[in-house]
Amino acid sequence: MDVSVCMDVSVCTDVSVCIDVLCVLMCLWKNCCIRGVLSMAMISGFFMMIYLGPIMLIVMTIQIKCFQEIIDIGYRVYHSYELPWFRTLSWYFLVCVNYFFYGETLAEYFGALVQREEPLQFLVRYHRFISFAVYLAGFCMFVLSLVKKHYRLQFYMFAWTHVTLLIVVTQSHLVIQNLFEGMIWFLVPVSIVICNDIMAYLFGFFFGRTPLIKLSPKKTWEGFIGGFFGTLVFGFILAYLLAQFQYFVCPVEYNSETNRFTAECEPSDIFVMHEYTLPFTVQSILRWKTVTIYPYQIHSVALSTFGSLIGPFGGFFASGFKRAFKIKDFADTIPGHGGIMDRFDCQYLMATFTHVYIASFIRGPNPSKVLQQLLVLQPEQQLSIFNAMRDRLRDRGILGGECVCVCV
Repeated sequence: MDVSVCMDVSVCTDVSVCIDVLCVLMCLWKNCCIRGVLSMAMISGFFMMIYLGPIMLIVMTIQIKCFQEIIDIGYRVYHSYELPWFRTLSWYFLVCVNYFFYGETLAEYFGALVQREEPLQFLVRYHRFISFAVYLAGFCMFVLSLVKKHYRLQFYMFAWTHVTLLIVVTQSHLVIQNLFEGMIWFLVPVSIVICNDIMAYLFGFFFGRTPLIKLSPKKTWEGFIGGFFGTLVFGFILAYLLAQFQYFVCPVEYNSETNRFTAECEPSDIFVMHEYTLPFTVQSILRWKTVTIYPYQIHSVALSTFGSLIGPFGGFFASGFKRAFKIKDFADTIPGHGGIMDRFDCQYLMATFTHVYIASFIRGPNPSKVLQQLLVLQPEQQLSIFNAMRDRLRDRGILGGECVCVCV
């Protein structure tokens, strides 16, 4: 039924038609209110959990829940075939992949802690071999579980599990990597996706007329465009607010003296105010010649652009997936929203872009990581590097000739 009929009372010649229209409107507003209240509750809870920590545990919990929802879909679709060990092997591979990724993180960011613990030194040194051996055990278990009449179906489900691992676990690991670059690289991208989702919904609800894509019939061009501009403004302002605080901009590091995570540093150039000269055409419009902002605010424009123009395609992908299996939501965990995966379909794509963006345009050599790698070397190797650095610095005129020589 066309809800626009209710806009003209004279059209309502049939009482039953008017009642139907009012019912539709009431359902729409009820759904809007439910989504709005729960969205605010989720946002508040999310930032409260970030404040209380630990964030890595939160990310891992979300990852496990998303994995479970996707695996359960496969299990419901194919459970009648009684495939042996399908769910057991799926969870086993999840543990294997998490062991590999979190082990890599431990070795990269907690070198000082590893050096003090003998068992950790062994695990880190042979981490990749152990990870491969553990995965290989699962691979052999899968081969042994093959049943003649279900070969093709079992390989379908084997691929299902591995694609799920690629989509969920690998990108969850990138979220952790972004977090260690500084809390701001975690909060801003996550908030951009949330803002775009809310803005697109509001603009689409009040102004939406033109369908955007067949995969999501409720998505409109008005919501898509309105969400884009709203997200740009939101991301620019949020970047300005967070860039002022050292807690948000400093990389998260492990302090071996206090045995705690710290976020203390001298802020890098992108978190220091710079004065920029505006283009002449902009000057003539705004009557300003220069503007003083944080360089990170410029980067936030790139993040917001991706989050509002490309990020929604993560949602469209999820919509296509659900339509393929004739389901409305991944789960019914959150009333009015569906499952956890329904809320994080765009977040994973955004996290991957943020990681690539940091690696391509932001990240430079990290002195603390280099120092941690040097501490792992044998004493003679450390002395050799020291002497090589001394000679190079002396050749560049940074060190004087009175520098003490250390012999290996």
